[in-house]
Amino acid sequence: MKRTLILGATPDPHRYAYRAVEKLVLKEIEVVLIGIREGEIQGAKIIIGKPVLSDIHTVTIYLNAQKQREYYDYLINLKPKRIIFNPGAENFEFMQMAKKAGIETQFDCTLVMLSVGNY
Repeated sequence: MKRTLILGATPDPHRYAYRAVEKLVLKEIEVVLIGIREGEIQGAKIIIGKPVLSDIHTVTIYLNAQKQREYYDYLINLKPKRIIFNPGAENFEFMQMAKKAGIETQFDCTLVMLSVGNY
């Protein structure tokens, strides 16, 4: 199971984060959504803040590097197997921190990964 946390989730159906949630749910991958506005996507509620979580396999980020800073420690302490930095979310500083913590990192597009089957 690749339980996935989507950081930067939004109830706006025109955003890539929204589309990624749709595809993950379609592939029966459990999602946890964290965003800056409450809402719901495919029956999953968007959480504001830093909830206590466990068993997160993948974090896929849709926030720019500056907005990620407040989540550095939180995400590293979740101990995910990997963090995906989607286009526009590239962050070399956080990538290095995550690598030092033993977390696999990649600059990639979750939507493309799901489409070609290498998620």
